[in-house]
Amino acid sequence: MVEIQESPQFVQTSLAGAISLGLEGGRFSRQIKCTCLNLLLTYESGCRASCGYCGLARNRQAEDISQTFIRVKWPIYTLNEILNRVKTRKHPFKRVCVSMVTHGQAMEDTCRIIDQVREHTDLPISGLLAPTVMKGKDDLRAIKSAGADRVGIAIDAATPELFERWRGQGVRGPHRWEHFWQMVADAVEVFGWHMVGVHLIVGLGETEEEMVQVISRAHDMGALTHLFSFFPEAGSLMEKHPQPDLGNYRRIQLARYLINEGIISARQMSFADDGRLTDFGTDIEPYMRQGLAFMTSGCPDRDGFVACNRPFGNERASEPMRNYPFIPESQDIELIRSQLWNGVRSDERY
Repeated sequence: MVEIQESPQFVQTSLAGAISLGLEGGRFSRQIKCTCLNLLLTYESGCRASCGYCGLARNRQAEDISQTFIRVKWPIYTLNEILNRVKTRKHPFKRVCVSMVTHGQAMEDTCRIIDQVREHTDLPISGLLAPTVMKGKDDLRAIKSAGADRVGIAIDAATPELFERWRGQGVRGPHRWEHFWQMVADAVEVFGWHMVGVHLIVGLGETEEEMVQVISRAHDMGALTHLFSFFPEAGSLMEKHPQPDLGNYRRIQLARYLINEGIISARQMSFADDGRLTDFGTDIEPYMRQGLAFMTSGCPDRDGFVACNRPFGNERASEPMRNYPFIPESQDIELIRSQLWNGVRSDERY
């Protein structure tokens, strides 16, 4: 009889996390370290959502549907084995993120897993939530009581129309734009100002202006934003959809950083008629030299530095790096400079 590998006894972890624990073979280039251990709930029946870009979607057409997600392999292990290795091996982790899927058992199992992680490690814990299967503030308080100090909510799409097209009725999915934003507001109330992260994906069909506006909306509500670059998942409805241009992504990265850090507001930025960002409203040179804007954005460690660095989660190792899992070095900064204004004519820039 084949054992059913389901949460809470079993979880998936990213290939980077598995390599860091010695569960998978491999090594990282440029001395990269995976500093967040991601634990993803898993069920034989899968996620009941059908998001058009997701490797976990129930309508995905791929043989390895349970094994890949956000571009990379996510192998399944027992939670006990993972936690034992965290306790007994040297590792680079500075945070654990327990990620829900849209499944009826996910809320209860997430609390169980977070509680186990808290009991067996001294690492801070985030919960990546699935609002569609949650009941508002009571469930958020349960996540917090279990041991999470932060939560993330993957809204992903920048506009209600794109959300509906790729996550809602357009793909016969259960998610609703208004409910997700209400969960953001409730989470800020329960967890506190800047203890909630809103995930956004650049490249689902939005303009740069629309993306900047939704980043600003989250910031005004007291939530930070964590940026992803669209990657076409094999077997998904969007497998032939193009990735965003590097210039497009670099401008949004910089805008997100400036807004999240309170350096500038969206109202001070300027856009072309087609929505491309043409002026940031401030001298960007200090932030270009610093390079922090172009790192992976995610939950921090106890010292306030990004822990959820997701190595190669947005690109293959052979492709230009979109989210740097380390502080960009001088040669990286020069490359970023050459990419920043791709697609914007010099006479459009202010």
